[in-house]
Amino acid sequence: QVHLVESGGGLVQPGGSLTLSCTASGDTFSVYFMRWYRQAPGKERELVATISTKSGYINYAESVKGRFTVSRDNGLNTMYLQMNSLKPEDTAVYYCEAPPDYWGQGTQVTVSS
Repeated sequence: QVHLVESGGGLVQPGGSLTLSCTASGDTFSVYFMRWYRQAPGKERELVATISTKSGYINYAESVKGRFTVSRDNGLNTMYLQMNSLKPEDTAVYYCEAPPDYWGQGTQVTVSS
C-alpha cells in the first residue's frame, strides 16, 4: 500500500511558477509509474503528466506541454511538477496517482491577479 501526500500549491499570478511535490510512503515508490492529474471546478479530472519508474518515459497533456516539467527522485520517494508560465486556466486541484489504486488528497493551485 502507498500513501501519497501532495504539497506546494498556492496562489500565483499569471505568468508565475510553482513546484508541486508528491511524497510517497509505505510500499516501494520506485516500482510505480506515477501521474499528475488536475480537476477544475465543474470539470472532469484531467491527466496532466505521466512519468515511468526510471523517468525513461514522460508524457504531457497538450495544454501544458512546454510549460510543465514532471520529474521524480526515487531516493526521496518524491515526484515533482514544475509549473511555469501559469495561466488562469491552470487553476485546479492537483492530484498525484500511483496507478491504479493510490491517490493523494490534492493540493489547490490558483492562478489569478
